Amino acid sequence: MRHLRVLCAIADAGSVRKAALRLGMSQPSLTTQLRRIENAIGGRLFTRERTGSRPTALGRSVLCRARPIVAEMAALVSEARSAAALAGGARLRIGSTASRAVAGWVRRLRERYPGAETGIHIDVSANSLLQTVADGQVDVAFVHEPEGFPLRFPPGVEQHVLIDREPQFIALPQTHPQAGRRVVDMADLADDQWIVDFTADGEWAATRRAFATAGLNPRMVHVPDNTTAAALIAGGEAVSVCQPVSQQRQGMVIRPLRDDPLAVRLLLACRSDSPSAAEVGGLHADLMAAYAEVAWASPAYRWWLLRHGSPLLPPPEGGPAPSGADGPPEHVLAAVPGRLRAARRPAPHTTAPGVPRARGGG
Repeated sequence: MRHLRVLCAIADAGSVRKAALRLGMSQPSLTTQLRRIENAIGGRLFTRERTGSRPTALGRSVLCRARPIVAEMAALVSEARSAAALAGGARLRIGSTASRAVAGWVRRLRERYPGAETGIHIDVSANSLLQTVADGQVDVAFVHEPEGFPLRFPPGVEQHVLIDREPQFIALPQTHPQAGRRVVDMADLADDQWIVDFTADGEWAATRRAFATAGLNPRMVHVPDNTTAAALIAGGEAVSVCQPVSQQRQGMVIRPLRDDPLAVRLLLACRSDSPSAAEVGGLHADLMAAYAEVAWASPAYRWWLLRHGSPLLPPPEGGPAPSGADGPPEHVLAAVPGRLRAARRPAPHTTAPGVPRARGGG
């Protein structure tokens, strides 16, 4: 590897003298080393000219093979050092917008890096999180990007897609006339008061666009606190857009919206020059596993995934076999793992547990 680096350095510098300066060697020492390399190969690799050193035909052939090897070795050393730093007690700082997947992600990261201290930073603003990544305050961030309203990625921050399109669901009071339906039309919620968090980047704009497309102008209320929002919904005072992995609380139900008018893209972000960039494959895999875990634990989302034949989220190993009203079509069942295809399909016209079926339900 040392000899290959020497050849690349001479070619990149354009002369033995400049290459010696870059390598921290004397020019005579580098010249002697080059001659030894040429003797071992059996031919001249560079020609000396007044303007410097140029590769011969043999030299160009050797360099074509040498450069990828040198680059791969440099990447290997960088990744190994990053892994060693994390495993050796370093601090891993993760950021996220609100998501039930974070707890499972942290658990998996602690298993992957048992000696690393894991810090957590939660922010309602995805753009603020991306800036903390750019500033080096957070190593990696899990963010939600509303469809049609791109986030602002600072220079040097790279993105890795977790889920290209996650549908957004609706949280309803359990006593709501639409609570018994499997799928809810936005038009049937026109007379309801909607909870929206105006501080979440793009959430209000995306919701307003969906209202305009449906020809609706419902009443809005700004509630940034999840506890208060849940109490208002359970008390029959409002409805709210929610993540499909949201936990269904007492007094409320969670349902998909017909035709999925609202969606977000789930992204993992990190600085391209940070140690976490070399570890992004493992960080992404752990987050994906955590997301799949909470996705398949949600009855409404599990039903939606099977209904749409999503190959994105295989059920976690050892997890419960999904089930849903009316069952997925046969071509959808063929796309999911075999042990799910073997599961018995429920009887037609089944409703969600504990929820009465409304007349003409969706």
